[in-house]
Amino acid sequence: MNAIQQQDSDTSLDGLIDLEHYPIHRLTEARGRELMRQCREQLAQDGCVVLEGFVPQEALARLEQETERLSPLAHYNQTVTNPYNSDGDDSLPASHPRNRFDDRTNGFVAGDRIDSDTLIRQVYSHPDFQHFIASVVGIDDIHQYADPLADLVVNVLRDGCQHPWHYDTNEFIVTMMTRQSDAGGRFEYAAGIRSPEGENFEGVEKVLDGDRSHLTAIDLKPGDLQIFFGRYSLHRVTPVRGERERHTVIFAYAKEPGFIGRPERAQRIFGRMAPIHERLLKEGMQRSDNLAD
Repeated sequence: MNAIQQQDSDTSLDGLIDLEHYPIHRLTEARGRELMRQCREQLAQDGCVVLEGFVPQEALARLEQETERLSPLAHYNQTVTNPYNSDGDDSLPASHPRNRFDDRTNGFVAGDRIDSDTLIRQVYSHPDFQHFIASVVGIDDIHQYADPLADLVVNVLRDGCQHPWHYDTNEFIVTMMTRQSDAGGRFEYAAGIRSPEGENFEGVEKVLDGDRSHLTAIDLKPGDLQIFFGRYSLHRVTPVRGERERHTVIFAYAKEPGFIGRPERAQRIFGRMAPIHERLLKEGMQRSDNLAD
């Protein structure tokens, strides 16, 4: 039984999502098929698809209030990191991407702090939304994370916060902005700069040196939904400026059931581990590819 079948829900998306412009509940009909065609085409071409105004204004105000209420629960992590969230390598030159570190300050509200009756969790677990995401990324079944901390997350960036160049742990990521900062907070990425076959350190080094010839920059707006292949595309969020926090909801799905993030990553991002992470730390775990995390 897949995750869509497991997550039967009577919760309606009507009013939470602009179903008139984005008929994700009717993908077998002509307008739904056209929406899917456009999304898949853009994702194949750019590694990213942005659905502007996915959330109507009335619902957006409620979502903003929700993430504002949750934002004080964010754990802030201030550190320096390379694109691989790893230690440096003394055997490599200082210019190598593994030895290129930048400041990272991020706040994350963990999934176990987000109740089942919140709007964002209703969207996250809704079968129609899950089926839409699965169809866009081209897989039959989609599964919610089994990770109790990283399944549904609110990213909170206040003045001075940034997320420097990095990759995501999972192949694709789904985000919804609910609040934009006064300034900064631009999303930039180099689509498909690496693949399961190789890291392309040379190309990454060029980006870190300031080469923007293959970069795409997006000024996301509240209510926009983004589907992004972040496992293979180097990306960052530029420093946030001003008193207004930047809030983004992260919906984490996987191709296979039972996905759990690395224990050390949970400790770093959320400041703690769940019991499942502690068990995996003792048993050890293997990723399905050989890429750096």
